[in-house]
This record gives sequence, structure tokens and C-alpha cells, in this order.
Amino acid sequence: MATRHVTDGGLETDLIFLRGFDLPEFASFPLLDDEDGRAALRDYYLGYADIAVRAGAPLLLEAPTWRANPDHAAVLGYDAAALDRINRRSVDLLTGIAAERADELVGWEVGGMLGPRGDGYASEGLVDPDEAADYHRPQLASFAAAGASRATVLTLTEVGEAIGISRASADVGLPMGIGFTVETDGRLPGGTTLAEAVEAVDAVAPPAYFLVNCAHPSHVLRGLEPGVWRDRIGGLRVNASTMSHAELDESETLDDGDPEQLALDQQPLIEAFPRLEVLGGCCGTDARHVAAMWGVS
Repeated sequence: MATRHVTDGGLETDLIFLRGFDLPEFASFPLLDDEDGRAALRDYYLGYADIAVRAGAPLLLEAPTWRANPDHAAVLGYDAAALDRINRRSVDLLTGIAAERADELVGWEVGGMLGPRGDGYASEGLVDPDEAADYHRPQLASFAAAGASRATVLTLTEVGEAIGISRASADVGLPMGIGFTVETDGRLPGGTTLAEAVEAVDAVAPPAYFLVNCAHPSHVLRGLEPGVWRDRIGGLRVNASTMSHAELDESETLDDGDPEQLALDQQPLIEAFPRLEVLGGCCGTDARHVAAMWGVS
């Protein structure tokens, strides 16, 4: 089994509901341009460094750049040059945080983070892989230039975009984790099963590994099928809530569930995916949940 890394939880829900930040476009990257924002990000990530130290596990710090792509950033006043700067700056910030704790950590990496071009909860139809590669390549290039050792995309809903991102990551030389999300039935929003999605991407543009994120463990379990595809799942970031994506989108309060129960609910997935190398949380989770997952709460 690959060495398993601690990674963070639900960054955006933590910032909004626990730290009181307003995040237009659900984007955390603008905080990198604000002194108070940088302080909050620093405090947030240091909490996960503490977990990694207590767990005796390596740490993977992943950049607060899930929304730092052209479509979402344009609404916030960021052009291509500003995006390049902010994506590089995110890697620099995390590298500095990890370096501070390097003597205590058994190992650490900094990874770039991408999100889908469109909505992270709904399928917007078929995506052309070549167009997706062209769209996401600049962000990946920024991460690579800043010294990130890998990249991850979370909450994908469509195979074509996943293929394009995997191709673009190969172009810039970054190992890639391709993350899909599922609905309450365990399938991607368009009806594709996880097994079908993994096999379709692997057939033409295999990434370093795949992830499942932004779904409660009970949702993921409903869609599990037997097969060697399970060996390709290298990351898991589950939601604290059992609510559907549509319900979460409408919720004005945080459903953070119970950290210890979430860790128990997740255990069948850890057993189902024997090659996990990244373990953290997604919406509604914070350092309490991730600590419980790692048995150090």
C-alpha cells in the first residue's frame, strides 16, 4: 500500500461557517491577496499539519485554488496574469507553512488544486477533452512553475473534462489525481458509475490515481461495484452531511455531522479502496473530522 498522506477538510465551508468569511463564487483564493485572509488560511492549514504530526503520517497541503480558473476568476476581477500570480502564490504560502513544521513532520508535499470549469454539483453535458486540456493547462503550468509536486482536481462530474485535465497535467509534468463526485445513488450526476468513469479515463489518459470527494460515505457505498478499478482510487474526501448536493446548495447552515461517526461510516470505503494514499475531508468537515479519521482526535 502506498504511504497515506493527511490532507485537509472542507476549506470553503470552514471559512464561511466557522471563520465568518464571505466567499463570492465559493472561491477562497482571493484571501491570498488579503492580510487577514492569509492569516486565516495559515491557521487553517497549520491545524492539519498538527494532525499529521500526531498521526506520524506525511502531510499533503493542497492549494486554496479550487475556483482559480478563468470563468470563475473573471467574475472576481482576475485576468490571466493575476491568475498565474495567485496560483503560484498559493504554492509559495503552503511551502512556507510546511517548511515551518518540517522538523516535526515525517514528510510533506504541496499540491496544486483545480476544480471543474462549471458547476461542481451538476453535469452540464459532454465536455470535449481537448478543450478541457487547453482550458486547465495554464493553471497546472503555474503550479508546476511554483514547485508543486502534484496536482488534484476535485468534484468533476464528466469524463471528458477528466480526460482533458489528465492530458494537460502530463503536458506540464505533474502527477495528477482525478477526483469525481457522486450523487446519493453513488453515480456521477449524469448517471455514469464510478467504475465506468475510472475505466474510461484510464483507457485514454491514465492519471497517477483517482479520488472520490464531496459525498457522504453512504452515498459512495451505494455505487460501489467489484473490479480492479478500485485499486485506482488513491484519495478519499467525504462530506460530513448525508444531504444531497441540491440540499447542500440550498442550506444556509452548516451540517457538520458527528466527526467520530463519520470516521466509522467511512471505514468500509477505506477497506474497499486498498491503495488510498490521500485521506481528508470535504464539505462540512474540519480538523475535528480529519483527526477522527486518523485516530488522533
